[in-house]
Amino acid sequence: MTDHVYKTVELTGSSPEGTDAAVRCAIERASKTIRDIRWFKVTETRGYVEDGKVAHWQVTLKVGFTLED
Repeated sequence: MTDHVYKTVELTGSSPEGTDAAVRCAIERASKTIRDIRWFKVTETRGYVEDGKVAHWQVTLKVGFTLED
């Protein structure tokens, strides 16, 4: 088994569809510029209300990626 060292960054994704879509949005976008993303941890969930209904979700997460040799 190889030892791993991870770097973490904080991201916030948003979506009108729900929290799962907001997480996926953040990770998919970050994957375009960050290699080897391995895990995430949701640290905060927020929403935006419009006309008495949930209109948008925001999810803040910590994302870990493997450092290269």
